[in-house]
Amino acid sequence: MVDQTTSGAIAGTIEGAGAPAPGGVLHRALDWRGAFWVAAGVPPLVLFSIGGIAGVAGKAAFAVWMVSMVMGFLQSFTYAEMAGMFGTKSGGASVYGATAWLRYSKLIAPLSVWCNWFAWSPVLSLGCAIAAGYILNALFPIPLETSPQVVDWVAAHIAGYTAQTQSVLDHIAANPGTAPETAIQAVAQADAVAALTPALRHWEAFALPIPGLGTLHFNSTFATGVVLMLIIFAIQHRGIASTAKSQKLMALVVLVPLFLIGLVPILNGSINSANVTGIVPPSAAYSGTDGAWDIGGWTLILGAMYIAAWSTYGFETAVCYTAEFRNPATDTFKAIFYSGLLCMVFFFLIPFTFQGVLGQEGMLSAGVVDGTGVGAALAGLVNGGPIITQILVILMIMALFLAIMTAMAGSSRTLYQGSRDGWLPRYLSHVNEHGAPTRAMWTDLAFNLFLLALASDVTGYFYVLAISNVGYIIFNFLNLNAGWIHRIDSPHLPRPWRAPTLLLAVNTGLAFVNALFLGAGAKVWGYSGALWSGLIFASLILPVFWYRHYVQDKGHFPREAMEDLGLSDHTDLGPRRAGRLPYLALLAGAAVVLFANWFFQLPG
Repeated sequence: MVDQTTSGAIAGTIEGAGAPAPGGVLHRALDWRGAFWVAAGVPPLVLFSIGGIAGVAGKAAFAVWMVSMVMGFLQSFTYAEMAGMFGTKSGGASVYGATAWLRYSKLIAPLSVWCNWFAWSPVLSLGCAIAAGYILNALFPIPLETSPQVVDWVAAHIAGYTAQTQSVLDHIAANPGTAPETAIQAVAQADAVAALTPALRHWEAFALPIPGLGTLHFNSTFATGVVLMLIIFAIQHRGIASTAKSQKLMALVVLVPLFLIGLVPILNGSINSANVTGIVPPSAAYSGTDGAWDIGGWTLILGAMYIAAWSTYGFETAVCYTAEFRNPATDTFKAIFYSGLLCMVFFFLIPFTFQGVLGQEGMLSAGVVDGTGVGAALAGLVNGGPIITQILVILMIMALFLAIMTAMAGSSRTLYQGSRDGWLPRYLSHVNEHGAPTRAMWTDLAFNLFLLALASDVTGYFYVLAISNVGYIIFNFLNLNAGWIHRIDSPHLPRPWRAPTLLLAVNTGLAFVNALFLGAGAKVWGYSGALWSGLIFASLILPVFWYRHYVQDKGHFPREAMEDLGLSDHTDLGPRRAGRLPYLALLAGAAVVLFANWFFQLPG
């Protein structure tokens, strides 16, 4: 094995073979600060779902973010220990934890890696969908009902509407009790907005329904998102060092203003205490009215915790680059620890300030919920005018770029390492001359073109988020349990940083709390079958792994994967010192998910 303190140009050389593994290797070109800046794309994830979580958690939304962030920070210490054990691997916590399950089932290890990948990868499509919305709004804005051009259009055409006009009759039927004059004005305004909206905003090449999944929309949002994906791909094609430099520049430009915007309303007294006290869940999702702490209320809160985890736990991506660290023995812990502290600041500050200033009504506005109005909302927090609003919209696009860059860098390395370890197809282990896993990046891109088409409207956006998070919670459950399995089965492996045993035990308990979130929370987002859709997608790894392991590798794992565990025989995966405990943990986790899914029900 390569010495874990190696500072050479390459990582992953196979001992005895004297040459890199087929397809090339990653370059050791990064220290913990570089990984910190790559992971700096995680704090902007709070803006992806801040409106959605406010809709299902009501006044408790900011507290949900805080509790979820604390959980994520505690859990990261288990991941930090495992990352230090594997100084020659990349791909993140899912890869390091998957090796713990290898002795107990060949299927669990690739499941963990697959679930982590399909949880992280959709950041590309979701981020590009929101960024595309910002760009289209800036270049081809939809006029407001109160804008001068709409007012002029209504004045010029309102004489053509009467109480007998069909659209007026339809409006009255949909809004009983509406006076004809009011209905005429409303219909005329709606028609004016439609007439004055640029044609590109309505353009759609075609829509493709997918039974049981949703509808693929190949529209202006999709086309703009594709261009953004290709730009990000081009940046990362130059390797991790180039990516880290780009991330550092964007992070400083984005995070400093975002921090100040979150802090100013607290310092100048703009927080309305009524918005952040009397914490109760809403009476129903997106109702905007207070409910009660009954089963329905708790279901909504657990649903909010379920989606918040997708963002707040995400800084674990800081240890995706262990094989690219110059000194993995010391850099792994520093990278994830300081990334966690950075996220702690933003996931505490931004939701509290948003809710404290905007209240439930402001948090539930359409632009905040779908993400395209967050820039304007940020300007409102500091009473910014049109110029400040435009600057913050640009910063929002850059913040989304940060998150997307982080996701592509981490998820592609998960695919790369999964291939090197014998879990995913061989072609994914290729890297280019800059040490970038380009085939894994192209695979990410192709997958996200499909997701981008699905997420090109707000309904599909949250569906993608809800399904992908099924994989993320499964990954977290498996990897938090992997911590204690490694302690029992692999005591011989060096641990440059060792988590306190008590904290390891606490994190094992949090694994089952996450299982509770999964069972109760997946259905909160308007898709009763989101849990089952996510589980079906997770199972797709089975034929992929079967082909790689039994067809390509004839039932053996690559030698380097075994050497990472201190083993040499491809057919002997080592002693199972933990006995039946890992199987009992799996059964208990499944029981928690099924019970929570049955017991917790939405209000009404």
